[in-house]
Amino acid sequence: MTGRRGRDEKPLYEAIIDAQKLAFAPLAFHATLALRDLGILAKLADARAEGLTAEQVAELTKVPIYGVKVLLESGVVSDLIALEDGRYYLRQLGLLVLRDAMTRVNMDFAADVCYRGMAHLRETVTTGKPMGLQEFGSWNTIYEGLTQLPPHVQRSWLAFDHYYSDHMFPNALPLVFADAPKRLLDVGANTGKFALTCLEHNPQVHVSLLDFAGQLELARKAIAAKGHEARASFHPIDFLNPALEFPGNQDVIWMSQFLDCFSEDEIVSILERARRALAPHGRIYIVETYWDHQEHAAARFVLTMTSLYFASLANGNSKMYLSEDMRGCVQRAGLKIEREMERFSPSHTMFVCRAG
Repeated sequence: MTGRRGRDEKPLYEAIIDAQKLAFAPLAFHATLALRDLGILAKLADARAEGLTAEQVAELTKVPIYGVKVLLESGVVSDLIALEDGRYYLRQLGLLVLRDAMTRVNMDFAADVCYRGMAHLRETVTTGKPMGLQEFGSWNTIYEGLTQLPPHVQRSWLAFDHYYSDHMFPNALPLVFADAPKRLLDVGANTGKFALTCLEHNPQVHVSLLDFAGQLELARKAIAAKGHEARASFHPIDFLNPALEFPGNQDVIWMSQFLDCFSEDEIVSILERARRALAPHGRIYIVETYWDHQEHAAARFVLTMTSLYFASLANGNSKMYLSEDMRGCVQRAGLKIEREMERFSPSHTMFVCRAG
């Protein structure tokens, strides 16, 4: 039976296979991690076209033969590995798991940051609270406890965050500094990477950094190490307190992959305070990865799945937004979008806003 609008376009037998892959996805995920982290995929990559027997893999990796066979066979049915005449060969998917930077960052983030907390997703979506965060601490949001996370969890969180943000800095700098701003406010400065990039790009600019105290301490150390602390100021803040205003008279206010960390009403509150902090003729630069502005299916999938992290672990009420949702927030905050640049980097859209 064919559903309307192509909803059931797959043959039934393919849908049955997909259903079983979903049912066992957590098991397949951990098996894939084990294949990667125990060095099995790497040894198969080294063997190239010759392949390896299970016994050879066990000898090379020092993993017991039983464990090797269990993992290799899971890799075969997951299309990571091929089995021919008793020898195992690395397939393209296995090579991506082993060597593709995006895949590694995403898998580490899912394993170290998200995995345990995602078991609380049903509680999260029915309460609006990040119930999975209890796996790490008793904070209201993950941002309050970011610097207190276990080191390997913090590393995976930061690697994920920077992988999807840092590469667009070179595209952003000429736009941000086109009018030679003297004062720039980095809202949600995190570890200070963009602020430091601005300080090194323009020797006249003063950058104010706004974030939780723990993140600002990391940023302060990074900026001081480069000798730029005299042109930086650090302002601890709880963004969820609408009574806390931002440092004023700013020529540029920068928000990169920041507003997606909040609900729509919270976004409006933040943008209203940003509007009040603008100098005359100042501009707010909003950079986000909207899932409806992505060219590739892989990017849309990653962004939409990231919304589940925001729900269960980050704060319980934020997500990767549709671009139209963010436009609505901008308008509600009394701002107008002067310029919109879709995919000014491969996955980012920039809204350049002014007071309406």
